[in-house]
Amino acid sequence: MNPDKLRELDVALNFQLGIIKGIAILRKGGIVFEKYFKGYHAENAHHLTSVTQSVTSALVGIAIDKGYIKSVDQPILDFFPEAESKASDMLKRHLTIKHLLTMTAPYSWKKSEPLDRLRRQKNWTMFMLEMLGQKGQLGEFQFNMSNAHLLSAIITRSTGLSTREFANKSLFSHLGVKEIDDQQMKSFSKEDVYGENITGWIKDPQNINTGGWGLSLTLRDMLRLGYLYLNKGQCNDKPIISENWITESLKQHTEDCGYMWWLREDKGINTFLAAGIGGTYLYCVPEKDLIVAIVSKVDKMIIDRWELMADYIIPSITDS
Repeated sequence: MNPDKLRELDVALNFQLGIIKGIAILRKGGIVFEKYFKGYHAENAHHLTSVTQSVTSALVGIAIDKGYIKSVDQPILDFFPEAESKASDMLKRHLTIKHLLTMTAPYSWKKSEPLDRLRRQKNWTMFMLEMLGQKGQLGEFQFNMSNAHLLSAIITRSTGLSTREFANKSLFSHLGVKEIDDQQMKSFSKEDVYGENITGWIKDPQNINTGGWGLSLTLRDMLRLGYLYLNKGQCNDKPIISENWITESLKQHTEDCGYMWWLREDKGINTFLAAGIGGTYLYCVPEKDLIVAIVSKVDKMIIDRWELMADYIIPSITDS
């Protein structure tokens, strides 16, 4: 990699991007650039916001590989018999895990997801299930984090473990990720649910880990996840997730989205990525054997970091 280009990146980070907390670049299996700001360092875990969804997607794949879940075509009401009597419309009965993974399950809200209303509910899962299938069209893309939370509930109900416990046992322990702690929130205030107070993996009032946000990992942990996908589910020559799941996850199903991974093509270069509000991103570029993890301060604005990739990081590569 061209050191001059990396120095240009260093300058850009210092003077242009004030809310970034850290960035790390992995090339051909080795870290070639790593820098932290605002007093953070490599051992700090950061709230991943909606990058968490890509982790939840990976866990669904592992649960299917292990036989806890039959397939992506399994109806979601199989896991929530208490909601069956309330499923008055036929649409809800046809919803499958795949609809959740591809964000093509219809919800009743018209514009933005009512997250503030959600955090005040005593039962988040039932609230989400009740809002499913009331309006909208089956198969139409609708971005939200409720899909991932329902998947987290399905993981818990099918495996008998919390999503955090299942992740520690079946994913993180194999990647060299330090065990993720259980975090009991003092309240369900905005700061506790969405802010900087998050240090482990938060859970809802029924102890279901939030599937769409709420997980904290280090930058290097993010690189490990990306490297697992770049290597088709293998870690240290051991299969952690089936290659078939990786392939299906990174296939375009709708709106440049796979199974909770975003797909991007820029100047002939294909990238799959996990994206979080405020500018927390995990970029994976298979043809360049390149992974970039960026964590930022939680912010209500969605800040795409692609300019760093396009202007500095990808141009720094001097070989194929």
